[in-house]
Amino acid sequence: MIMNHSKELNIAKLIEEAQFFVTQESAHWEPSLFGISDGKAVGTHLDKRFQDYLSQKYTYTRGNAASGIDFPDLNVDIKTTSGKQPQSSCPFRDARQKIYGLGYSLLVFVYQKNDDQVNQTSNLDIKHAVFVESDRTADFQLTSQLLSILDNDGNKDDVLAAFSNSMLPLDDIKADLLADEVLNTPPKLGYLTISNALQWRLQYKRVIDKADAVEGIVRIK
Repeated sequence: MIMNHSKELNIAKLIEEAQFFVTQESAHWEPSLFGISDGKAVGTHLDKRFQDYLSQKYTYTRGNAASGIDFPDLNVDIKTTSGKQPQSSCPFRDARQKIYGLGYSLLVFVYQKNDDQVNQTSNLDIKHAVFVESDRTADFQLTSQLLSILDNDGNKDDVLAAFSNSMLPLDDIKADLLADEVLNTPPKLGYLTISNALQWRLQYKRVIDKADAVEGIVRIK
């Protein structure tokens, strides 16, 4: 029997289906994950499970290496992470992302992996699932500092000093242009912790804590 996947996926449906998925997945035992401690392998498995689940119901474009995110049409990327230290990495595009956001929204799954030694199988109990809108994906500390500077009638030198103090990875010319942008277009308060590296290191504890308490951060579970 050939299924007709006529429904198009949108953000509202993505969030709704994620609610069903986390309940279903938290009760699933998977022998292929037994004994695996590599977080990337576990994350890839969970990502694929969710995509396969959605593909049975919806027509949409699945992301690839070229698009860089899991749902290019929706501008959303999936992030899966262990609850022991809820964090992951993402590609570094430019320093501006730390102030104005990554440029796409995040669907974050935080799991606890349980191994059944007797039956040699594993379970991913999804403890938290949060949707973070694109404009909330900037760095909390830096956006907090910049908004405070602007509220206190700060000037360009103050903004540049904040860039320097946070070791924002950009040269003097780009820093000058970005400072002008901050003065003319104040950023929204971000809720990620973004650490400088060859790739951004994203930490999610704050979005888990603030879900549903802040506009743009939706608690799914």
